[in-house]
Amino acid sequence: MKPAIRTEALSKKFGRTIAVDSLNLAVPEGAIYALVGPNGAGKTTAIKMLMNIIHPSAGATEVLGIDSHRLTGKAFNRIGYVSENQELPEGMTAGEMLSYFRAFYPTWDLALERQLVRQFDLPLDRKLRHLSRGMKMKAAFASSLAYRPSLIVLDEPFSGLDPLVRDELIEGLIELASETTILLSSHDLAEIESFSSHVGYLEQGRLLFSEEMSVLAGRFREVTVTLSSPSPLPANLPAAWLQPQTADCVLRFVHSGFNEQSSPRELAERFPSARDIAFDPMSLRSIFLAIAKSGRNRTTSAPDSVNAKEAVA
Repeated sequence: MKPAIRTEALSKKFGRTIAVDSLNLAVPEGAIYALVGPNGAGKTTAIKMLMNIIHPSAGATEVLGIDSHRLTGKAFNRIGYVSENQELPEGMTAGEMLSYFRAFYPTWDLALERQLVRQFDLPLDRKLRHLSRGMKMKAAFASSLAYRPSLIVLDEPFSGLDPLVRDELIEGLIELASETTILLSSHDLAEIESFSSHVGYLEQGRLLFSEEMSVLAGRFREVTVTLSSPSPLPANLPAAWLQPQTADCVLRFVHSGFNEQSSPRELAERFPSARDIAFDPMSLRSIFLAIAKSGRNRTTSAPDSVNAKEAVA
């Protein structure tokens, strides 16, 4: 099965600044793929290249089997796109906008439109310019979901929204997730973790890892080793041990290559006199903080984990 989105050595330079650097990405068909990373990581630039809004400096990208350079006109009948700074026809009411867009999409589902209007409590008779940011995003979502696109691309859709609005938008997405592929960039890591199936981490334009959410959560653990006596930080620690630190008899670190079968045994062999060794699961936010605080090291993966330049379907 071909991926819904594929990039090969995709790069973008603005003068001397490299915004996206040799991005190899594969978003599986049917996935809810979260592209995350700090501000300036290149997420929006990558998405704009996918959508043929800007052209790459090098590399190739395909969306739904079509070269992104050829994404025009009818090709967008299958793609829903919502960005943080979505431009809407603010002189129209929400109802007028939906009526106007309806004619452009042969697959527009009027019943789904009415369902989304009810679900989002969208005021159809108010001009878009008079709506709050949250209501404008609801209108943008409704107009992008009502024609049941094969791919939904969302660039920071939840930025600045209150929790209730975010929950309503996510609920609308989840209800359509079984029949579409979703790519979204966002800083709301807790929200992403609750419904995404895959995650990719961009930093300084490079993809550090890309994998299924369950695999990522499985290979990261917060490790606490309680020693029998105070000890300095051991030398030559494995690269997969992030943020190691000691305090009295306790050694703490984040294990980025945890294996449920082998890691407890390996730790017990390395610290035979330890009184206790605890392995605690980590939230997505905690994982990314650990990566960021580890000196932005390119070797955040365990030896048998995802290559930093490859994407896992």
